[in-house]
Amino acid sequence: MVKTPYFLIDEARLVRNLEILSSVSERAGCRILLAQKAFSAWALYPLIGKYLAGTTASSLFEARLGKEEMGGETHIFNPAYTDEDFPEILKICDHIVFNSVAQWRKFRPLIQRQKKGQLSLGIRVNHGYSEVERAIYNPCAPGSRLGCSRKSMTDADLDGISGLHFHTMCEQDAGVLVRTLPHFIEQFGEFFPRLEWVNFGGGHHITRPDYDVDLLCETILKFRAEYPHLRVYLEPGEAVALNAGTLVTKVLDVIDEDPRRAILDFSPSCHCPDIIEMPFRPVIEGAGEPGEKRFTYILGGPTCLAGDVAGTYSFDEALTPGRELIIRDMAIYSMVKNNTFNGMPLPSIAVLRQNSKLEIIKQFGYEDFKNRLS
Repeated sequence: MVKTPYFLIDEARLVRNLEILSSVSERAGCRILLAQKAFSAWALYPLIGKYLAGTTASSLFEARLGKEEMGGETHIFNPAYTDEDFPEILKICDHIVFNSVAQWRKFRPLIQRQKKGQLSLGIRVNHGYSEVERAIYNPCAPGSRLGCSRKSMTDADLDGISGLHFHTMCEQDAGVLVRTLPHFIEQFGEFFPRLEWVNFGGGHHITRPDYDVDLLCETILKFRAEYPHLRVYLEPGEAVALNAGTLVTKVLDVIDEDPRRAILDFSPSCHCPDIIEMPFRPVIEGAGEPGEKRFTYILGGPTCLAGDVAGTYSFDEALTPGRELIIRDMAIYSMVKNNTFNGMPLPSIAVLRQNSKLEIIKQFGYEDFKNRLS
C-alpha cells in the first residue's frame, strides 16, 4: 500500500502512447523527441528511448538528465544561455537552438574554438501566427520574447546555422499545424536551401483519442516532398505521457455545511500548480459536475492558501475521511512543477508495470524540503 498522495504512472498506457508516436515517426519519416519540461520521470527513460529519437531540454539540468538517462539525440533551446552554463551545454548537446541572432553571435567564437563534429546549431523563429487562446501559453502573443521575427533575421550572418525551430502550438490537433506551416514557409522559406533540418516544436496532442494522426503524417510527408533535404523534428511533451498517469489522494476532513467542502491530502497549488495557473478543472474518477450527483463538494488542499482549490464536484455517495479519490491525467507537468509551499510533502511516484506489479520509484521526506532552502 502506497501512502497518499502519490503519482501513479501506468506503464501500459505509456507504451500505447509511445507506439503511436513511433508509428508517426515511421510513417512520416520524422524524428520525435521527448520534451522533458512536461515529463521527466527518468526511471522510464530507458523504455521511452526504445521508441523516440532522444530528448529536448530547456536548461542545462534537463539536457544533462536526457543525455545521462536516455541518450540518443540531445537537443536544447533556451531564451538566453548563460556564460557559466554554455561550455557544459556544448559538451552535452548535439543540437543547440538560439532564441536570437545576438545570442548566436555571442557564443559563436566559443563554438568555433570548441566545436565538436556532431554539433548542429539552430535559430528559433516566430512567424507571428498561433491559435493558442491564453496569452500565458501563446508564444506569438504581442511582445513575446520567444523566437526571432523575420525582420530581426534580415541581413544576419547565419553562417553555421543548419536548422530553424518554431513552437507555436499548445494541446492542439494537426489542423492547426496545417494552418501554421504556410506562415512559417512564407516568412522563412528562403533560408531552407541552406538548412539541414526544421523543428515543428511541441503542442501536438498526437496521442489524444480524437487527434487526426493521418492528417499529421500527410502534412509532414507533403512538406518533406517539397523540401526533401530537410529533416523534420517534432518535440511533444504531453503526448508522451498523456492519460498515462493519475494522482491518488485521500479525504482528510469534510465540512458538512452549505456548500459542502472536503479537504484532501493533495494540494492543487503545491502538487499540480497548473490547476491554478492554466487554470483547468481536473477529471476525478466517479465524480460529476456540480449538482449532477447527489452530494456536491468544493475540493481543496490542506495548505493555508485560500485559493488552494481543485474545483467543485458531485458524488453518488457522501465523502468521508479516509476515502481515496483518483485524479486523472497527472503524469504531465504536475511532477515537474510541484513544490513544497507550507512544508507540504511531495507525493511519492509509483509505476504500475505492464505485469501489474506496483513499484515505488521515488519517495520524499523532510530532508527534501529542508535541503532546498539552506
